[in-house]
Amino acid sequence: MNNEKKSGSGFWTGFLTACIIFLFIGCIVLSIRIFFNTTGGPGLSGKESKQVTENADSGSVLSDPAVVNKIGELEYIIDKEYIDSVSNDQLSEGIYRGIMDSLGDPYAQYYNAEEWVKMQEETQGIYYGIGAYLLKDQDYLYPRITGVIKNTPAEEAGLKKDDIIIEVEGEDVYDQNLDDVVDRIRGEEGTSVHLTIMRGEAGNREEMEFDVARRKVETPTVAYEMKANDIGYIQIAQFDTVTVGQFSEALEEVKKEGAKGLIIDLRDNPGGSLKAVVDIAGMILPKGKVVYTEDKYGRQEVYESDGKHELDIPLAVLVNGNSASASEILSGAIKDYEKGTIIGTTTYGKGIVQQIFRLSGDEAVKLTVSHYYTPKGNDIHKVGVKPDIEVEFDRDAYLENEYDNQLEKAMEVVSDELGVEYESVSTNEAKATEDAAPTEAPTDAPTEAPEH
Repeated sequence: MNNEKKSGSGFWTGFLTACIIFLFIGCIVLSIRIFFNTTGGPGLSGKESKQVTENADSGSVLSDPAVVNKIGELEYIIDKEYIDSVSNDQLSEGIYRGIMDSLGDPYAQYYNAEEWVKMQEETQGIYYGIGAYLLKDQDYLYPRITGVIKNTPAEEAGLKKDDIIIEVEGEDVYDQNLDDVVDRIRGEEGTSVHLTIMRGEAGNREEMEFDVARRKVETPTVAYEMKANDIGYIQIAQFDTVTVGQFSEALEEVKKEGAKGLIIDLRDNPGGSLKAVVDIAGMILPKGKVVYTEDKYGRQEVYESDGKHELDIPLAVLVNGNSASASEILSGAIKDYEKGTIIGTTTYGKGIVQQIFRLSGDEAVKLTVSHYYTPKGNDIHKVGVKPDIEVEFDRDAYLENEYDNQLEKAMEVVSDELGVEYESVSTNEAKATEDAAPTEAPTDAPTEAPEH
């Protein structure tokens, strides 16, 4: 029998012994660190971390003899009959994941040590890599660079958009899982990764090699520019730890450039950090509630703006069906305070908060622990935030010439509040330019992730 294969005696003897000890002692004290966070899909992170101690109930399911016996039967069948080798770690991890899956909570998840580290990096918006966006090319089945972040090793090395990565450290990456390729490109700060790429049009491609340094990369989550009639435009892609500083900088920059009105674009923003969105709301809202949460025991926690940095210019906020969670907190609060005009389509409707509990062994679990409510007490879960002005996105017009009818409506609304006339860009006049607005066509497809 393979050494990695489960042995019916060793593993299960230990497991039964643990269960017996559990029954005799009555309870086991677990020290867990609580972190409010979520990533992947519409997500919301919450409170600052804190240390607590809880007691595990001695009447837990794993102390039930029937459950212990059933798992023992499964263990025996797998050990004796399953065709492949299975390690103890595989089965143990399967048990943990199964417990979380049994909740029926689409946001519940178990993170092993490696996944936990990666999740923290994604939540913070900071990672150690080269600074390029990758997608798997559907024609060539190799990773294709879809964008290079400014002032990163990728840009400095000379990598360009549309380069096709064919080898990482001399290994061909044809049709490999994109996450696996990304993990190999990532690495310790100060090291480098050797990449072989193909550049150029089909039939005239050139193979090139690059040694690219790895260093700390901050994911850009905010883009901004000035538009007509002295209207500033700020797009927030997601709410990470780094987003607060990026938004603050963007807001200051458009003000310096003379912004008399503002458009905040939250379309396709899946959410992120609760702390980040509350901090950003504090740069917009008057003194008062931003959001409050309530758990199953009726306990509430209120998050407020101190009103010291209240925005004093006309504001419009763009949303769509992919604006979720933290995006809905910001748009919902702005709507409740009548601080700006919400434009677009009804938002996703994720009004629940996930909490991450640190386990022993650098592992963690995430599950839903509370609902959140807008300042006026609106529960938007499965309902969403309804816009003040509903405008369906004209995808055909955008694909034809990048005419963004929702953005145009926002320009009209803010211009009207400023008392100035706005000449809307017609679909015939609109054209795509490399350095135009940072807005991308809103889509139901997942957004691309940086080369981490």
